[in-house]
Amino acid sequence: MDNTQHDQDAEARYHRRAPERAARLDDAAKGIIDFSEMARLDTRRDMIHPNDGLGLERILGTSDLLEVNFLDIGRRAGRAVGRVQVRDGAGRVREFGTGFVVSPALLLTNNHVLPTADSARHSLLDLDFEDDEQFNPRPPVMFGLDPERFFHTNEALDFTLVAVRPAAVDGGAPLAAYGFLPLNETKGKILLDEYVAVIQHPGGAPKKIALRNNKLVDLFDDFIHYTTDTDRGASGSPVFNDQWQVVALHHAGVKRRDAEGRVLSVDGAVWTPPMGEERVAYVANEGVRVSSIMADLRAAAETLPAAQRALLDELFAGSPASTPASGTVTPLTTAERALELFQRVTGYEIGFLGPTVALPTLSAAQLADAAPRLDGRGHVLEYVHFSAVLCASRRLAYYTAVNIDGRKTKTIKRDRDVWYFDPRLAREHQTGPDLYERNDLDMGHLVRRNDPVWGRPAATANEDTFHFTNCAPQHKHLNRRTWLALEDYILNNADNHNLKVSVFTGPVFRADDMTYRGAYQLPAEFWKVVVMVKPGRELSATAYLQTQKNLLEDLEFAYGAYRTYQVPVTRIEAITGLDFGPLRDHDPMAVLESAGPARVIGEADDIRL
Repeated sequence: MDNTQHDQDAEARYHRRAPERAARLDDAAKGIIDFSEMARLDTRRDMIHPNDGLGLERILGTSDLLEVNFLDIGRRAGRAVGRVQVRDGAGRVREFGTGFVVSPALLLTNNHVLPTADSARHSLLDLDFEDDEQFNPRPPVMFGLDPERFFHTNEALDFTLVAVRPAAVDGGAPLAAYGFLPLNETKGKILLDEYVAVIQHPGGAPKKIALRNNKLVDLFDDFIHYTTDTDRGASGSPVFNDQWQVVALHHAGVKRRDAEGRVLSVDGAVWTPPMGEERVAYVANEGVRVSSIMADLRAAAETLPAAQRALLDELFAGSPASTPASGTVTPLTTAERALELFQRVTGYEIGFLGPTVALPTLSAAQLADAAPRLDGRGHVLEYVHFSAVLCASRRLAYYTAVNIDGRKTKTIKRDRDVWYFDPRLAREHQTGPDLYERNDLDMGHLVRRNDPVWGRPAATANEDTFHFTNCAPQHKHLNRRTWLALEDYILNNADNHNLKVSVFTGPVFRADDMTYRGAYQLPAEFWKVVVMVKPGRELSATAYLQTQKNLLEDLEFAYGAYRTYQVPVTRIEAITGLDFGPLRDHDPMAVLESAGPARVIGEADDIRL
């Protein structure tokens, strides 16, 4: 692929700033402080994960240490990077490039890799084109590109954004299984002298990563320069900072030249044809800043048809600049965790209490609408100490089920909310941050954050609760004090030998639920069934119902009353369509004739056990 002009422009920028770079290095050696750089450092500090204790030290250059999870996060990031097969109309491979998935449907690469919609129409994206731990090649999974659905390119910034077909050409895992790399349109994600990493397919080879000799040496309005090793075919690669945020799109190189301006080879000799391009020595590489790409897309969005704007909205949803300061969405709201994290998770245990307490049974209609796992393993999603089953059409859980062990609970501070899509489900079966933006809706945990946080995997359990599969839209003024106190009260009154409780929770789906933003039906009621072992080893199953109906009638101004009720388990079965089996026989509301159809719960003492 011809990238001559971009290389020449990059070289011009590099050499024009040579005196400034030399002066900066001289000032640093003399201990002269650059106060403008200190201001940028404050911005950069805000982008470090609060749990990354060494992040600031790495930025300041006082430590090269990394947490070992750096490798895990990088491995996850690499899943969305693939080789672009640039093909002609006859299907012949002409060149290779690199690209990476940046939203549920869009791929980012260079303009000089895919300059036109026609070039994209015939080309393919290879994911998993890499070697495994034994250096054996993994079978690549190929995806077609869909420029009719979306195609936007900018020659000056050398980027192309194009839609990817969701299903693999060869029947492999779907595109959703690989996740994507969110683009943060905020500036300040990288500082001079920080290290970058580039995941790439050099020369069309299996996936590689450049981690060494990779300092950022210069910053421009639209470009950055860094010393990372790359090669032909690396065009279109993501350039990452130490937090694995994408800071640039790699696109060009700065050739090493002698005093007379002649290009040098890697062995120091003057490079001349027929020496191959791979023998050219480079002094730096250039990437297009993500903030500049996003600014161009923001401007372009105004002129696009609605369907294409919707695809860009998905892209912008992952950027903190698109999120109101008062919102609950964070830069990683649209993150997706690696499939490997779920391999050994068993989820809710039916024998946890001693007597068997099975998962609720779906009706035939519910089963037909249950969101299927992408791996073909049914529809139950297992997390640490809890499970969930989602309704595909409503994109919310039919129910969640959690085991709580009060003897082993741990306290984990909630530093911030980072919500995940579950890679085991298709993205269209999950709600995302767009439901919760610019309104009074909270991402309400169904399984409480503290419930599964016990035992050795407590930290993972805490993280697991922050999946979109475990949240539902709840008005911010919904008073959950009584609702949340229910489990604490029942846990404290459980058999002292066990101190164990199992809890089922979910929304009530009604046909007349309010339709919001033309895409979501908001549940007005939530239910909970709490199961414990009483003295004498008898089960007790109590059911509760809470409404936010008055609050949803006006999302901007309503402050209506809420109610929490204790109701018979059979009442929950009737309004949800779920079957709790023998639990209905262990319900005190069912055996006390005076209990009535429902009891208003104002405080814990109102509960009948």
